[in-house]
Amino acid sequence: MAEAMNVVRWDGLTEAELDAKERAIAAKYMRIFPWGAVLWGIGNTLIWLALWPLVFMDLVPLWVAAPIAFLNVTASYLPSHEAQHSIIAREGQPLRWLNELVGHVALIPRAASFQFLRYTHFEHHRHTNNPELDPDISIHAPNRKAFFFNACREILMPSDQRGATYQATLERVNRPDLVLPALLMRAGYMLVLLAAAVSGHALEAALLWWLPLHFAQVYTDYYLSWKPHHPGEETSRYRDTRSFGSNFGNIGSSGMQYHIVHHLYPRIPLMQTPAAYRELLPILQRKGCQLDL
Repeated sequence: MAEAMNVVRWDGLTEAELDAKERAIAAKYMRIFPWGAVLWGIGNTLIWLALWPLVFMDLVPLWVAAPIAFLNVTASYLPSHEAQHSIIAREGQPLRWLNELVGHVALIPRAASFQFLRYTHFEHHRHTNNPELDPDISIHAPNRKAFFFNACREILMPSDQRGATYQATLERVNRPDLVLPALLMRAGYMLVLLAAAVSGHALEAALLWWLPLHFAQVYTDYYLSWKPHHPGEETSRYRDTRSFGSNFGNIGSSGMQYHIVHHLYPRIPLMQTPAAYRELLPILQRKGCQLDL
């Protein structure tokens, strides 16, 4: 009887009441501390770093280490993404240092700058799908085949389009100082590859870093950008992102099936988005969201 009395009559709620319900549900999930992201971000990088001496000393064969490296590099972005949104700890909170540590350490396999990605990613959230202001707009493509064609072309014949867009974005938000650290990170990556090649470990470097990094970039662009925003034509809060089904499930798509929850409430931890989505679903349906899951 009590359970029946707690059933929400969604169609009878006003717009203001729906909004209040939505905020209350989201607030519940934002209070959950993301220990999983902390352990993932630091542990993943440590495992990847350990592969290098283990392979160089012939303690682990390259054919065993390479698949692990692919997983490490591919999985390295998301913990930093949590830190970009200060999900671990906001500025001024006691664990802020841990938030920033995870943000930086998690990105070592990506050879990427935490602050560079943080500020450009914020602009993606503020201007999602805006052809003039979204720094990720170049990832959009009319269909899946076009996306992968563009991604492969970028690997074989790199252009400066995305880099120029990111630089313009940082200049717009008065943070051009973040370009140099990003370039230094990339230069460090290239120097490691060069040193490995000169010392006779070119194959090891290729399979532990160079090839996994290319794969990870395409994977991330697909699941974190193209798929949840396609066709990328709408910019309103409830229509600029969508939920989607994946043949590889939620883990195989890095939790991005529920990316709409992240865009609506960026401080909900990644691991809580499936539960948040299920609870928010009646509201999202009434808000006219693009729901393919």
